[in-house]
Amino acid sequence: MEKQKFYITTPIYYPSDKLHIGHTYCTVATDAMARYKRLTGCDVLFLTGTDEHGQKIEDKAKAAGKTPKEFLDNIVEGPQGILDLWKLMNISNDRFIRTTDDYHVAAIQKIFRKMYDNGDIYKGKYVGKYCKPCESFWTESQLKDGCCPDCGRPCVDAEEEAYFFRMSKYADRLMKHIEEHPEFIQPESRKNEMVNNFLKPGLQDLCVSRTSFSWGIPVDFDPGHVVYVWLDALTNYITFCGYDPDGNHDEHYKKFWPADVHLIGKDIIRFHTIYWPIFLMALGEPLPKQVFGHPWLLVGDGKMSKSLGNVIYADDLVRLFGVDAVRYYVLHEMPFANDGVLSYELICERINSDLANVLGNLVNRTIAMTKKYFGGIVPAPTAPEALDDELKAVALGLPAAVEKKMDTLHVADAIDEVFALLRRSNKYIDETMPWALAKDMDANGGRLAHVMYNLLETTRICGVLLTPF
Repeated sequence: MEKQKFYITTPIYYPSDKLHIGHTYCTVATDAMARYKRLTGCDVLFLTGTDEHGQKIEDKAKAAGKTPKEFLDNIVEGPQGILDLWKLMNISNDRFIRTTDDYHVAAIQKIFRKMYDNGDIYKGKYVGKYCKPCESFWTESQLKDGCCPDCGRPCVDAEEEAYFFRMSKYADRLMKHIEEHPEFIQPESRKNEMVNNFLKPGLQDLCVSRTSFSWGIPVDFDPGHVVYVWLDALTNYITFCGYDPDGNHDEHYKKFWPADVHLIGKDIIRFHTIYWPIFLMALGEPLPKQVFGHPWLLVGDGKMSKSLGNVIYADDLVRLFGVDAVRYYVLHEMPFANDGVLSYELICERINSDLANVLGNLVNRTIAMTKKYFGGIVPAPTAPEALDDELKAVALGLPAAVEKKMDTLHVADAIDEVFALLRRSNKYIDETMPWALAKDMDANGGRLAHVMYNLLETTRICGVLLTPF
């Protein structure tokens, strides 16, 4: 029987600087989903990568005395770069795309031309406000206190010749899709935000080319224009697996598209739930099944910011606590819809309470007693008692409980299900008191064997179900 396919993506990260723990959380969460789906027998495709064009990159490279590509190669592939970070965090991605890859550049040029030929893109002039850090254009009415509504930083006046995409042409169709597919934008609060703040007020046409800088994919039929970042970046999800604007798609694309989940930060939900589906509609391609805008990992009372000096990096945490502990913490402390909190004190507390006192305690006691009483051999279960029934019921129901949580991306809740069994197993040790049974092996040896078998089996089940995390 053919395996069920599952295609999941992170956003492609903007490598203007070192990635922080918030980026790492997103990739680890996506990795946990990919690992879990492989565990259930799915044929998984897990994509991550880097979004490498734009004015900010051009400016940063110039300041560093390098070409943009030299600057990027160091951040992405250099020592302690992004690829090294994902290796450190045991990320199991199947593919890594860079938007400077030749195949992506060629595909974007064909996509841009196709949209232009179909009348979805037209040439005009942009006059308005521009946020360089977010690479976003805004009208005066969209600003908040004169600043970018996404990041809160000042915007500058911008005026240049540009190509525009007719967003309004597809707005009603997108609204209908959202209404008919309530799972498309998750969590629910993100969907309400997109509908009420952007779709209902009416979509502005989107600037899709720039002439004020040169670091981008050239519009091949109009020298001087480069494709603007969001049309370039978002299409990575199809270009990497062989999408062809002429319809000659690679088998990889035919197999895996549409994506099952785009897992992204809530700050870029607008681009993935409005721009991206509309681009796909213009190309005549199916929409992704779900876009999940995860919450932020906060430090203290707010979002990480270099200006506040509160940025935390994953490799620093790994040096202190180890990779599995860091993975566990960020996955467990990030709720489904609300922001999580990160601090060194909380990490220590979580490691001690969960990984040491619950998981570590169970494994150490179980293995030590198996070695002591049965020479390290798993004993046969031949003497059940009613006391075992609750433990067995929790253990045998755990795979379905975890599946239910993971299928709705409640990753932290799935971990809680596993730890509920670990805690129940520790309680079972106290209830059965193997050390007391061992005092009279002739009378209690069979019962002791059954108790140890149950503990070993529940530990095994938990161990398997913790591997994604």
